[in-house]
Amino acid sequence: MLREFGARRTGRLKLRLNALDSADTLEDLRHAPGRFHELTSNWAGHLSADLDHPYRLIFRPTADPAPIGEHGQLQWDRVTSVTIVAIVDTH
Repeated sequence: MLREFGARRTGRLKLRLNALDSADTLEDLRHAPGRFHELTSNWAGHLSADLDHPYRLIFRPTADPAPIGEHGQLQWDRVTSVTIVAIVDTH
């Protein structure tokens, strides 16, 4: 990871992965450092956590279909597993 991403991004990536691993549900991370948030447009259905600007860790709920509430929102408190998709510049 160090060779490909550098020390700063690798450090942040490890923090985000550890946070995901130790959370019982995504709700535990809604207000955690790393700005865990849902994406829209081309990335709809995915979530993101900040690494080093402008790079993001992209992931999605493992369950298919993802738990969606009656108003179309992801139910963070019901997501217990995620799949890592990419590390990208989403901008």
